[in-house]
Amino acid sequence: MVRAYLSARGCPVAIIVSAQALDRPDIAGLVRDAGVEPTVLAAPLFDGLADTESPQGVAAEIEIPRATPILGNVEQCIFLEGVQDPGNLGTILRSAAAFDVADVVLGGCTDPWAPKVLRAAMGAHFTMCIYEAIDLRALLQRFDGERICTVPHGGTPLQAVDLRGRNAWVFGAEGQGVSDATAGLATTLAWIPIADSSESLNVAAAASICLYEAARQRHVKRQ
Repeated sequence: MVRAYLSARGCPVAIIVSAQALDRPDIAGLVRDAGVEPTVLAAPLFDGLADTESPQGVAAEIEIPRATPILGNVEQCIFLEGVQDPGNLGTILRSAAAFDVADVVLGGCTDPWAPKVLRAAMGAHFTMCIYEAIDLRALLQRFDGERICTVPHGGTPLQAVDLRGRNAWVFGAEGQGVSDATAGLATTLAWIPIADSSESLNVAAAASICLYEAARQRHVKRQ
């Protein structure tokens, strides 16, 4: 993740490294690339600061970017309502980055900069614009492309939805899904066909499938 930050954003505020890790060529090279003088700690002290059981021995202090969402010209963006599981949120961000979706709007979600979210996203944060603490429905209503809300049943099968234009994807909380008020703003309700024996998909899995299908359709269009 530190390497991903350096590649996307440049010099961090600070680099902290354990003396033991600094002996490794890959860590030493990363510290050189950071462009700031590192703070070197004894390994036990570094391990006490880290929030993982087996830290790699390097950490960075960064400024968390805050931005005002301007979605008028984006081809695709994601609106997440009430997603609380850090692993789910991080996985959605990782999938979004993988499928070239750079704008994510959060309403009532868990902290996107929490350690578990960062680890699950594997550096995706640093290539994206993540908007927090805003009126999600007001912004969604102003989006002038297709507003696609996923539903567990009753919508248009995903593969039958034209996803080649400007799209805002709407995914909801674990368990209850998208609220009725937010779903009412959608221009399209999309359903991912699954086996009758399954009730629904995990929100992160559903988001990944939807973003893949959009990427597939766009690839066919370019051909």
